[in-house]
Formats: sequence, structure tokens, C-alpha cells
Amino acid sequence: MSATRRQILARTGATAATVAFTGAVSELFTGTARAAGPDGAGPAKGYGPLVPDPDGLLDLPKGFRYKVLSRLGDDLRSGEGPVPSNPDGMAAFAGHRGRLHLVRNHENRHDGAVPVTTVPGLTYDPAGKGGCTALELDGRSHVLGERVAIAGTAVNCAGGPTPWGTWLTCEETEDKAGTNGYTKDHGFIFEVDGADPRRTGAVPLTAMGRFQHEAIAVDPDSGIVYETEDAFDKPFGLFYRFLPHRPRGGTGSLRAGGTLEAMRVPGVPDLSAVQETGTRFERVEWVPVPDPSAKETAVRHQDFGPKGITHAQKLEGCYWGGSAVYFVSSFAHSAEGSAADHFGQVWRYEPHKRRLTLVIVFGPGTDVALPGESPDNICLAPGGGLMVCEDGGGAQHVFGVTRHGEVYAMARGAQNIGSAEEPAWGEFAGVTFAPDGGTMYMNCYTPGTTFAVTGPWG
Repeated sequence: MSATRRQILARTGATAATVAFTGAVSELFTGTARAAGPDGAGPAKGYGPLVPDPDGLLDLPKGFRYKVLSRLGDDLRSGEGPVPSNPDGMAAFAGHRGRLHLVRNHENRHDGAVPVTTVPGLTYDPAGKGGCTALELDGRSHVLGERVAIAGTAVNCAGGPTPWGTWLTCEETEDKAGTNGYTKDHGFIFEVDGADPRRTGAVPLTAMGRFQHEAIAVDPDSGIVYETEDAFDKPFGLFYRFLPHRPRGGTGSLRAGGTLEAMRVPGVPDLSAVQETGTRFERVEWVPVPDPSAKETAVRHQDFGPKGITHAQKLEGCYWGGSAVYFVSSFAHSAEGSAADHFGQVWRYEPHKRRLTLVIVFGPGTDVALPGESPDNICLAPGGGLMVCEDGGGAQHVFGVTRHGEVYAMARGAQNIGSAEEPAWGEFAGVTFAPDGGTMYMNCYTPGTTFAVTGPWG
């Protein structure tokens, strides 16, 4: 990520004592499986203070415990090289006989990162250092296997699960062949089967577009895939939908192609201009992307006709809840070219009504000591809670948020990657829950560490 809300707040001098949510925070929890806690919305005010970890890895509330599943530089159990750098987006999938498959992105660029080892049949571009690894766990989070799931991709930041149990990993780059040593164009989505990666291989889903992908969400009824584009600089990113030729077709079906369209909100060229929560647009339009593969011109630069297209800065998180798709603009800053300033928006699009609604706005009164970034890398917990990975300066946390807007610290990184005089901590990423809701998994980006956290969630 190019910048954080914390950094921009510091730049503008905006601070306050409490988290400032405008709008219905309960929107963030739409579609959770069940409620827990005395108020029917998970813990009323969290699980208590964080207890310093004597081993210096992860601080958790009393009663919770962690297990380290994987660490940067350790040998993969498959023998396919070391555990790669920069673990990021992640999802957990149920397997056979009570087993679980954890698919983990590695957001490696062309720099000095520890790469995902190239493996025959699973490598897209031998010059790419990114990709995914997959862990196989038993019911107690014992690691039974760890292997390369896809290699030779680049800047694998986020993505999302499919209804048929695979992971769509997204490249957050637009580098073409010949740039930074790459031998192939990058900026695609790839499907990854954590249980059997060779079922999916390393095939770019070119019809889904080539741009700075962030996250995806699949409508389980129609099979339409929604996609966000994380563009920090103008022209900012777009919000897309992909209409597959084989909707809900299962593993490999997205290779059959489809139509990529971008969202146009009539009269709104930049979503940051909308500031009032509850604002609705009843006739959202979808415009075919002229060249999804961006052979000559990046998609957001392309000509969408005299009516133009709707842009937004830092489009990141995307998830399906209830009967709508939610997507996040992490921030907008007029100094970088946005129409107006905000420190996070959450939008809801209802496909059956073609209706777009601004449901939440964050800050500028948001406390910089609380969730360090608007909820872009989030996880909807089965017990009715929301988990937000922090990305900013200073101490790094996973925060919980209740339906009533109460924010509490769930975990704090204790691995000092700085010095005793100037300590520093790596951000968290990829928070996700086991299908039964009993274990939370998450990554520390630096130094690359994957944790399993158990405790009295309900």
C-alpha cells in the first residue's frame, strides 16, 4: 500500500479521542452467520486488556492463545524452498476428514524479497517473485503440509474466496513484460485450489481484466464477480463487475471468459465527492471495458464514452453480505487529486435494485491510535464481530469492532523489527476464521509469520 490513513492524518494534523463513524456501523456485519455475546453482537466491549507475550511474538487477551504455523525462511514441508516473504491476503477452506486448507498470498515485488519458489506446472512467469502457499491443517491447527500453490506472479496483495472453495489471488500491479525483468504481462487474477493446486495451475484469468487488482467478492446467486482497483494516483481506480460465461461453474470455470464492466454513477465522476451517509443512487450503470487486457492503455485511462466513468481513490476491501456487495475506499485526499477528503468510505451496491448507497464515512475525527487504516483488510467473524488489520506507524494491532461501533484491541504484534532505541513492528494482514469459527488465522507481514489464535470467542 502506498500510504495509510494514519500517515495522512498526521500530515493534516487531524486527531481526536474517539473513533468517528458516520452511518450505520451494523452494515459492516451484514451476512454474518450467527450472533454471540450478551447483546447478540459478539463481545460488548472486547475481551479485556492485552497481556504481554513473554515470548515476544503476539500479545492477546487473557484466555486466548496462539500457535505459530509458519515463519519466513523456514523450510516448506514440501521441500519446495523456504517460506516466502510478505504474507498478505488469506482464506481458510474446509477439507476432507476435518482438515483445513489455508491459502496465503505473498505480496512480493521485484526487490529483495524471499520469492515463492518456482515449481513446474505452477509457475506463470519465472521472473515473478510473488504467489501463494497453501497449508494443510488438522482440527487442532497442527500443520500437516505446506507447499507452493502458485508461483511466478507479482504483488499478490488480496483477493477473495469463491463459492466452490477456491481462492482468487489478485496481482496489484500493471507491470508489463520487459518491466523489472518480467517475461510476461502482470496485473491479472489467478484461481488457486488450496487442496490440489495442480487442478488450477498458473493460468491468468485475462477476461477479468489487467489492472492494479485488490479484492474480489462473488455473488453466490448470479455468479457475478465484483472487483476493486487500488490506484493511489490519478486517474483513480474503478469498481468492476465480471459476468462469466459459465456462472457458478466451479473450479476452472472462469477460464471460459466473460464480460468485464466498470461502474458508472451518472453525474458522479469521483465517489469522494459524496459525503452524506445514506445518499442513494438508484440507476447505476455498467459500461463494458473497451480493452480488459490493457494491451496499450491502462483500463482506468481508457475511453468510456462522452459520459465518462466513475473513479475513486484507494478502492480496497470487497465482500458479499446478505444480498449486496460492499466495497471500501480507504481514503481520499484532495491534495492527491480527489474531489474531496475523507478517511474511509463503505459503499453498498444492491444488484437487484441497481442501487448504490454510501453507508459509512470515517473521520477526519478518527483516533490515530485506533484502527490504523479504514477497514480494507477485514474479516467478518462467525460470532458477529468484525476484525480489522492495522496498517500504519507505531504499534500494530488486529482490532475488533462491535455492531455498536465499539473498537477494541484483539491482538498486538510483539516482534520488534526495529531497535531498542527505535522499535518498529510489522503490519497484520490476511485475518480469516476457520469455517467452524473456532480459530482465527492471521499473518504478520514483517517478519513473515502466520498465527492461529484460539480462545473463548463466544
